[in-house]
Amino acid sequence: MQNPRDVLTPDSLAMLQVIAEAGSFAAAARQLGLVPSALTYRVRQIEDALDVLLFDRSARQARPTEAGAELLREGARLLQEIDAVSHRVRRVATGWEPQLTLSVDGAISPHTMMELVDAFYAMAPPTRLKLRDGIMTGTLEALTSGRADLAIGVTIAGSSVAGLQQAPLGDMLFIFVVAPHHPLAKEPEPITDATLLQHRAVAVADSALRGGATMGLLGGQDVFTVDTMQAKIRAQLRGLGGGFLPEPMVRPYLEAGRLVARKVARPERLVRVNYAWGGPGFTAPGRALQWWLNQLQSPATRRALLENHHHF
Repeated sequence: MQNPRDVLTPDSLAMLQVIAEAGSFAAAARQLGLVPSALTYRVRQIEDALDVLLFDRSARQARPTEAGAELLREGARLLQEIDAVSHRVRRVATGWEPQLTLSVDGAISPHTMMELVDAFYAMAPPTRLKLRDGIMTGTLEALTSGRADLAIGVTIAGSSVAGLQQAPLGDMLFIFVVAPHHPLAKEPEPITDATLLQHRAVAVADSALRGGATMGLLGGQDVFTVDTMQAKIRAQLRGLGGGFLPEPMVRPYLEAGRLVARKVARPERLVRVNYAWGGPGFTAPGRALQWWLNQLQSPATRRALLENHHHF
């Protein structure tokens, strides 16, 4: 008995599709340029290898059995995938990367990112796109460790990495906010470190696999740590603690009175946000990466990535 892999070839799957569409072995044989006996023999080989009956031969018509219908469905899907793979390979040979991974910091607008993804896919590129969530040093680490091809929202310098290239997105203001029912909402301004130390801080965990950074925390302070900027906002809305957040992200909550901004006895935190690519062994960007770099050269796009947090 033959192995199913030996008989389930693209040609044999296409042949079964012709038989099902023609409705009889004789009609299918004419379309395929075969004698009916040769066609019947090839079908018997497939049936023997699978140990199933694919067509009901009790009538003049070739009706697929349940097993045959399933093979026809899966066969059609496999043939489509083979066509898609061949198309993708041909496109990749023209300079498109098979996959492009973007490490995107939690302070970057998800709405603008999805708009860019939509525009990228509108070109019908062969490149598969993958987005990774990043926080603080983890955003850049994904790039420098080879787990990403482009990092968007880098706030930590990576100038010591060979071949790394960076360009600015812009500056982002981080402000200290609490819920209106939180005790710090009523404290006299500017709030001192000694006063902040008496209250819990909400922090986002750095996504770096090694090391990591903290931002805006005091030694000995009680800390509630979450994984995303969205979780940090939700925690602070509930009054579970206070902390610094990007002003564009909390602007609607401030306007609605669900959060209040408080001045603290520290310098204003205006953070330079960059995007980065390259690294050790990098030569030149492929067509997919080059498309993203071209988009990031637009001042309007850079501004939207930092500001557009509330598009509905």
